[in-house]
Amino acid sequence: MEDAVSGLMNSANKLSAYRANAVSSATPENLVVMMYDGAIRFLGAAIRAFEHEDPLDFNLNIHENITKTQAIVRELNHALDLENGEELAHSLSGLYIYFDNRLQEANITKNKEIIEEILQRISDLRDAWSESFQQQAEAAQLATATPSAAPHLTAPKADTQFNTTAPPPTESPGLSLMG
Repeated sequence: MEDAVSGLMNSANKLSAYRANAVSSATPENLVVMMYDGAIRFLGAAIRAFEHEDPLDFNLNIHENITKTQAIVRELNHALDLENGEELAHSLSGLYIYFDNRLQEANITKNKEIIEEILQRISDLRDAWSESFQQQAEAAQLATATPSAAPHLTAPKADTQFNTTAPPPTESPGLSLMG
């Protein structure tokens, strides 16, 4: 029995060291995605806690996982550069405040639907950030590639005719976080 407990403790220590190393070596962009991943994990745990039959387990698990998510959301909001971040930073700040308020309401009322709503919105944000960072990394790689490997782009010739009567493209489903 003691060996099993010792093995579990050793595994927990290894996991903790791995996570600490992943955080300390991550880029700021990856840290944002990691924070979203943590919020998603805690919200998922809060949703699963609704299956607990014991009222103490039910309330405690929901409360703990929501408050952990709120701590992440508050840190994301605190990390924003509102002076230099222009409209994006202010929009994100508004979303983070909204998330925090909704999570507070969900925690007080133990409302699973609110948790599911915030989970979906944070998941959408996480995916958008991850995709954006991936595109930035690909663009940086392309910029540092040898000139022969980069695509050659040329501007259209002065006498090129453009179809100005074509109907506008249909609206693509974009990232809508507010509904």
